[in-house]
Amino acid sequence: MADSQLTETDEGKKVVNHDGDQIGVISGFRGGEAYVDPDAGMTDKIMSSLGWNDVGEDDYALSSDQVAEVTDDEVRLTSAL
Repeated sequence: MADSQLTETDEGKKVVNHDGDQIGVISGFRGGEAYVDPDAGMTDKIMSSLGWNDVGEDDYALSSDQVAEVTDDEVRLTSAL
């Protein structure tokens, strides 16, 4: 099953860019919004291109328009990122 809507059941899934490279995991939800805990090697440039603002020590908001597809195993981001 694949769609582009995130739910709380997606917590813990890996987040991958359009090329399939893992950039983090869904760490949780706050106020109905998903947050990503980025991998330690993620650069400030990538974070900036995603428009992520620091909301905690390691968590970043993920807007629904940044999600291309949600599968049973991963959240794939749009090619525009």
